[in-house]
Amino acid sequence: MAGKTINPTRMELTRLKGRLRTAIRGHKLLKDKRDEMMKQFLDIVRRNRALRRQVEDGLQRANAAFTVASAVMGPEMLEQALLYPKTSVELDVSYRNIMSVNVPVYDFHTTGAEGDIFPYGFAQTSGELDAALETMQNVFHDMLELAQVEKSMQLLAQEIEKTRRRVNALEYVMIPETQQNIRYISMKLDENERGNTTRLMKVKDMVLQEAHHFKQ
Repeated sequence: MAGKTINPTRMELTRLKGRLRTAIRGHKLLKDKRDEMMKQFLDIVRRNRALRRQVEDGLQRANAAFTVASAVMGPEMLEQALLYPKTSVELDVSYRNIMSVNVPVYDFHTTGAEGDIFPYGFAQTSGELDAALETMQNVFHDMLELAQVEKSMQLLAQEIEKTRRRVNALEYVMIPETQQNIRYISMKLDENERGNTTRLMKVKDMVLQEAHHFKQ
């Protein structure tokens, strides 16, 4: 039902029609944006699943190798061998735009001895420890990409939810209410037009009757 504050004038009707055109155009654009974001989101979800499997497999292998190395070397010797690393990692964060959503891009580089990830001598350590460190180095790239992908998923999901709410508000609230108000004003204007026509016809009849009496 049209609101009581609606002023049934032609100016208000023109304003509401312009508002309706804008709302319909915005609704279409938001739906297209939502659909495209859903496509991007599903691609990222598939990538996330693949990365998670790789990371879990890599961590499982690394953990198994560390367990064997700890059993062979002993926990104290293992801790001492890894106490002073030769390299460190620096993380850089930048952003890229996906459908107006700024998602992070992680990049890292190591400082220290190039290509040397073993902070110990090989005489007192086992080969399982070497394999564990190599596996951890390889899985670290996937872990970093997994963190990037999961953060992108989270940001995209939030934006998709916002866009969905806006689309629903336009589709089920604003556009129907505006259309109803336009119909209400159109009916009022037609009613006023019919009333004016009726009054004019009555005035014309009165004028003709007076003219007829005047001639008599």
